[in-house]
Amino acid sequence: MIVDALAAIVGAGNAFGPDAVEPRYLDDETGGEAGRPVGLVRPGNVDQVAAVLRYCHAAGQPVVVQGGRTGMTRGGLPRDGELILSLERMAAIEAIDTDAGLMTVGAGCVLEVAQQAAADAGWRLAVDIGARGSCTVGGMIATNAGGTQVLRYGMMREQVLGLEAVLADGTIISSLGAMLKNNTGYDLKQFFIGSEGTLGIVTRAVLRLRPPAIGRQTALCAVADYAAAVRLLARLERAMPGQLSAYELMWSDFFGAACVASGQGYPFDAAHELVVLVETESGDDEALPVALEESFADGTVRDALVARSERDHQRFWRFRDAVGELVGAMAIVEPFDVSAPIGAIGGLVTELRARLAREVPGSRPICFGHIADGNLHLALELAEEAQRPVAEAIVYDAVRAAGGSVSAEHGIGILKRAWLGHSRSVAEIAMMRTIRAALDPKGILNRGRVF
Repeated sequence: MIVDALAAIVGAGNAFGPDAVEPRYLDDETGGEAGRPVGLVRPGNVDQVAAVLRYCHAAGQPVVVQGGRTGMTRGGLPRDGELILSLERMAAIEAIDTDAGLMTVGAGCVLEVAQQAAADAGWRLAVDIGARGSCTVGGMIATNAGGTQVLRYGMMREQVLGLEAVLADGTIISSLGAMLKNNTGYDLKQFFIGSEGTLGIVTRAVLRLRPPAIGRQTALCAVADYAAAVRLLARLERAMPGQLSAYELMWSDFFGAACVASGQGYPFDAAHELVVLVETESGDDEALPVALEESFADGTVRDALVARSERDHQRFWRFRDAVGELVGAMAIVEPFDVSAPIGAIGGLVTELRARLAREVPGSRPICFGHIADGNLHLALELAEEAQRPVAEAIVYDAVRAAGGSVSAEHGIGILKRAWLGHSRSVAEIAMMRTIRAALDPKGILNRGRVF
């Protein structure tokens, strides 16, 4: 039995047969139904990962890699006959260079733990997502995670200076460079960032840290329409170049529900179609209020609340962070994570609302997004499961027509495989297959994900 052979590698207490796999390894944020795995292994170091993969490669045993299981495309859920390889034991913060601003961590390290360790060292790990308390660094690298700070600091790719990974045949690729500049041939780490575990398993990473913010200003702004939201974005970027760190747009369907879910009530005197959560990082406490006053004067902003305390800051973010409660309350939900050119997003939302109301009766969309980086989220509550394929076709066809992407930051996984061609050409997909065949010729890693 394969589990018995692997127990000799990882230890009997870290190898489990199919009947001994805990339910948590068979669940993720989507609530999807997992298949029956052949077992579970939890290696404790890169050599054990390599030995496990050598065995599986020789045996042709498919492997699914797991981090924190917070993905939204079921990429980490096992299918029938797959071996689960969990990286949760490889969670150490191995080193922090407080002079150079570098952190070396294991792939199983939880994001919030890494963030706190960086803060304790006087630095900042400048990437953040709602699942910070359970997602892992390795999973974020594998999916090139985004989040609320992409506008200023970039996606996960921008935080990774070097990494260690194991190929399907057990070969260890150590590219743990600590340099921003290194033009010596192919940048091998980029093969693994965003590849969703299909090209190799990330086991360690060297992360780039940033100085903590010297000041923070947060505001909640009501605008009349999407065009006004884009004008406000442009004004703030010009008035405070390099200082805008978050620009979260919430349509009325989302914001109204968030007010109820957060228990805070509606913060403005009148109802508004769009509300923007703005955050800047600057030592000038008045820069944001001054820019907002100018926007109020010319009608771009209808109303605004500026945080004057940490309590206000937390209160404003609770509206945006209520998404978890809103989605959790939906009986049948289809979460869309798409992107489009900034100028096209307003029209895209208008079109989707109209088509969903007409063609998916009883559905309820809530729309929100980071917007400044072109990312739109749409959580759609369905009246019945049979509506899901119709809703997907409506959304992804509209995104393709807008020149956008069917996945902005969640990846493709299993759920979006059928729609990859909406955003990538035949030639691009063929090239992806060629790269995969070269690195994993037997196709054992995360089989059936992406394509």
